[in-house]
Amino acid sequence: MLRGLNPLLSPDLLHALAAMGHGNDIVIADANFPAHSNGQRVVRLDGVTATAALEAVLQVLPLDTFVPEPALTMQVVGNPSEVPPVVAEFQKIVDERADIPVKIGGLERHAFYQRSREAFVILQTGETRLYGNILLKKGVIGS
Repeated sequence: MLRGLNPLLSPDLLHALAAMGHGNDIVIADANFPAHSNGQRVVRLDGVTATAALEAVLQVLPLDTFVPEPALTMQVVGNPSEVPPVVAEFQKIVDERADIPVKIGGLERHAFYQRSREAFVILQTGETRLYGNILLKKGVIGS
């Protein structure tokens, strides 16, 4: 056990987050997401919502300030401007917890899958709400 860390930050997840470099991506994925077929490295948090996982990850992960959209979600198929409730909750968490709050962008479903294939790690959660997927680009910690 370590002090001051969200207990959802498992040893495997902490190792992945620490091993990530500036510009690497992490995908926090819902239970329906094809994590193992899309990801080179998958860490599982079964029974945990994607929103709880996002809160825990943002406790230790800085968002990239060198790209216009360091946080992206999967757009609703057939209605890309729709904002599902889980995505609205993601935005609230980013606004409250990120070191530098940003407006979350969106990616078409297959483009999101492609980006996930290039991600450093996919964090598979037990999230059952549809479109409960978010991609974060790791930033740097300033001096």
